[in-house]
Amino acid sequence: MEVKIGVQHAPREIVLESGQSAEEVERAVSEALAGKSPLLSLVDEHGRRILVPADRLAYIEIGEPAPRKVGFGAL
Repeated sequence: MEVKIGVQHAPREIVLESGQSAEEVERAVSEALAGKSPLLSLVDEHGRRILVPADRLAYIEIGEPAPRKVGFGAL
């Protein structure tokens, strides 16, 4: 699952590939925004933990990873 996290006052977004399902990611985001947890905590597919303060979240985009195109070709 590809997750893009927009952080307030940051010029770039955080992009990660996660082994978690869309429902698990959505549940973690909902808990962080509801104040149940001060941090949004997600794990990427390499086992690294990403922590973002819940009060700094601007947006979250959850979607399937797009295949990367390699080489030259017509679009």
